[in-house]
Amino acid sequence: MAASGQAVGDAAQEICSLDRILEALKLLLSPGGSGSSSLQVTKHDVLLATLKSNLSALEDKFLKDPQWKKLKLLRDQIADKAEWPQNSIDVTWSFTSQTLLLLLCLKETMIRLAANFNPGKPNTRTPEVAPALSPDALSISQQKTVQFILQFVVTLGICPYLMPGVGVPLRYRTEFGAVVQDVVCLDAAPDATRRLYTSCRALLNVAEHTSLGSLIFCHHFGDIAAGLCQLGFCPTKSKLLTPAEEVLTEEERTLSRGALRDMLDQVYQPLAVRELLILQGGPPQSCTDVKTQLRCRAPAWLRRLCGQLLSERLMRPNGVQAVVRGILEGAGAGAAGGSDAEVMAADWKKCDLIAKILASCPQQSLSPESYYKDICPQVLDLFHFQDKLTARQFQRVATTTFITLSRERPQLAAKYLLQPVLAPLHRCLNTAEIPESYRVPGTILVTEEELCRCIEDVFKVYVIGNEPLTVLMDSLLPVLGVLFLLYCFTKQSVSHIRSLCQEILLWILGKLERKKAIASLKGFAGLDKAVPSLHSLCQFRVATQGGIMITIKEAISDEDEDEALYQKVSSEQDQVEHLGDLLSLCQECGLSGDFFIFCLKELTHVATENEAELKTKPFSSKSLLELEQHQTLLVEGQEQKLLVLQLMVVLCERMSEQIFTNITQVVDFVAATLQRACASLAHQAESTVESQTLSMSMGLVAVILGGAVQLKSSDFAVLKQLLPLLEKVSNTYPDPVIQELAVDLRITISTHGAFATEAVSMAAQSTLNKKDSEGKIEEPQQSSHERHTDVAHSHLEQQQSHGIAPQPGLQSDAPVTPQGVNEPSTTTNQKSGSITTEQLQEVLLSAYDPQIPTRAAALRTLSCWIEQREAKALEMQEKLLKALLTYLTCRDQQHQVDVKNHCASKEHSIIYGADTSVFLSLALMLGSKPNMSCSIFQISCIHCS
Repeated sequence: MAASGQAVGDAAQEICSLDRILEALKLLLSPGGSGSSSLQVTKHDVLLATLKSNLSALEDKFLKDPQWKKLKLLRDQIADKAEWPQNSIDVTWSFTSQTLLLLLCLKETMIRLAANFNPGKPNTRTPEVAPALSPDALSISQQKTVQFILQFVVTLGICPYLMPGVGVPLRYRTEFGAVVQDVVCLDAAPDATRRLYTSCRALLNVAEHTSLGSLIFCHHFGDIAAGLCQLGFCPTKSKLLTPAEEVLTEEERTLSRGALRDMLDQVYQPLAVRELLILQGGPPQSCTDVKTQLRCRAPAWLRRLCGQLLSERLMRPNGVQAVVRGILEGAGAGAAGGSDAEVMAADWKKCDLIAKILASCPQQSLSPESYYKDICPQVLDLFHFQDKLTARQFQRVATTTFITLSRERPQLAAKYLLQPVLAPLHRCLNTAEIPESYRVPGTILVTEEELCRCIEDVFKVYVIGNEPLTVLMDSLLPVLGVLFLLYCFTKQSVSHIRSLCQEILLWILGKLERKKAIASLKGFAGLDKAVPSLHSLCQFRVATQGGIMITIKEAISDEDEDEALYQKVSSEQDQVEHLGDLLSLCQECGLSGDFFIFCLKELTHVATENEAELKTKPFSSKSLLELEQHQTLLVEGQEQKLLVLQLMVVLCERMSEQIFTNITQVVDFVAATLQRACASLAHQAESTVESQTLSMSMGLVAVILGGAVQLKSSDFAVLKQLLPLLEKVSNTYPDPVIQELAVDLRITISTHGAFATEAVSMAAQSTLNKKDSEGKIEEPQQSSHERHTDVAHSHLEQQQSHGIAPQPGLQSDAPVTPQGVNEPSTTTNQKSGSITTEQLQEVLLSAYDPQIPTRAAALRTLSCWIEQREAKALEMQEKLLKALLTYLTCRDQQHQVDVKNHCASKEHSIIYGADTSVFLSLALMLGSKPNMSCSIFQISCIHCS
């Protein structure tokens, strides 16, 4: 069949023209309507009558019109070479057969016309004149005629003979298709399979001409592919049939399989992928496509076949792009994007589905490693598309593929995805071995394009992907030093990758474990030389196109040593400044606070340095080499200390007051300050600045304990870390005010805030006054007792406003004051009769609490109520008297124990000391009850003892 038409006589070739063939094709379409649109609404009998009328009209033209004689000769000669039955009682097949013969005549005529075409030499005087058009070119009107006739051929010659589930059913396409499905007579000769084979082979023969092939494959590729799949791969019961009974021979089935693979290799690969997905039963590509309607599920053999063919498409060169385009085209990507392209661009589900397909190794692959070795470079290419809409979707596919592969196969992802992406940065690490051929000064180690592409890809994978997988974090960690230096270099001038570098650094620092993040920051600052950084031979340079490249340093002459030293010192200083800028953006996550505390601890080592370490031993005890090494270590140590000081200066300038984000950081800050103070005392290095810093840090703790922060039991567990340091300060620091404050802070922390001395309140108020420069706190107008009262009262109100109602009887690790219990001065503002019976009962219960601070606070509240002549309290004088006497008795017994053990500390005297208000309350109560006068002697004895 492929050679049909080649033996046509010269006479037929000379006379036959394209116009005559196209006129014959129009004749097959014209009766019954001017086009296919009118035929779509016909019924069965009208359709059959129209097809018969078309064939009769064509035969009349061939027999009666002498101008059609040569076309008839050409058609008959092609029909003689044809191997299919052309006549049948089924008029639909007769019509299809005659149409296929005319299409073959058209193809042969177009080939002959193109072969005999001689355009001649162009006229040099009129170079603007268009070249002569080839005679085999079809006009727009002629192309429409061919498209109409091809639609009839596919509708009548292929679709009715497809098995259920193979391709899109004809009755679900158009109303005309449903009519055709009913009028086709499958029982008439030739067999349905033979008809399908004939139509597919004839159309493939016509498609050998380029322009005709484009018309066929653009609109009917899926139907032809479905027919070839059924012809070549559908299981048959051939073992039970004799050769005479078989419809198709094994050779014809083999030819069908080969034709399918050839067709798949020749067409636009995204089109092949899309049609194979539809045949496989995948999701439809467009909601307006007629193929989206309900259909039978594809048979298992077809699904397996399409899966194999899709895997073959994927593993071909540029197969990844073909798969991506095949699924996304028509949904906003590529040239097929429609009016709803922007809407579909936001549909990331398809992109994620493609990523899962790419990350899954097909069964046809020899091994997973060989598959990913071929696929991963194509995945990387998806990052580098210029079209914005296409790039947006392709980048999503590539990024999701990165994440999926890194999660499922981390080793292969690191080898074939991450290493190629980060290769430009690894090339210039100080841990990398630069080949001798690259060590020539001025040699470009990383080009501008490579570096830019690397940074952009890293940003897309890590920041946009935003999946802190272990393999991703570990792969980026070694090149962070180079990234930071690149970020510092971009700050010197305008660069479009500056923001990318900054976002990458902020992302990785925020996702890393805190210890690793601090270690990376130490490397950025130059405090840790073990952190990988830029190779000593490499340097960043501005490229000719305005980008950045990495080159080998030029040799430094003796005259330029001073300039090089200045550049080095200036560069290191700039790096510290840029690190401060970077850390100012890391305050919310707490990294800036942790690094500030780290630097503060390092500053403690600087403050406690022993000057004797700087003195070297006599020259006689060391060799020159040892002496040089020792001097080098001393110089490096001094550089480290100066660098720490510079870091502290920059951090103090850059960081805001929100640098600490939790209680733990505040406690660590205070602990570092206390440690430095203790270290200074050990070296007799106390100074005014040290004393002021210590006062402020301790005042900060006082503010926290004074109610500025709602503390929990876990917060006090953190605060207890300060107890040993506070004790050491109270015992060794010469300033008595700081000593007293340290003792009072220990008491407050130990009692979980149940007891706070006046010194703690004054320290908190003093710290707040220093912060409030506008004088909102009128400290000079208040006495120390009033100031303590107001702070305690505001703290209670703050707790009540937050709905905090501590219950009596808590364990010793979290003693609190019960609701309604407060210092006497706190409740003086309460109006008479404002307490209830429930409040009184609760306070009475707290008066017997085993925790002494809770019990003392309750008794003070009872005393205050007695002084105010609260009605509810006066009604229960007997119980109140008993509670007060019990308190005094317990206090006296504890006092005797303390005296016996020589333990008369300030803490014990404050907690267990007799409260004057208690005695006043007792006097008021006993004075109002004459029958209680006998108890005065008992009270006096207890007090005097």
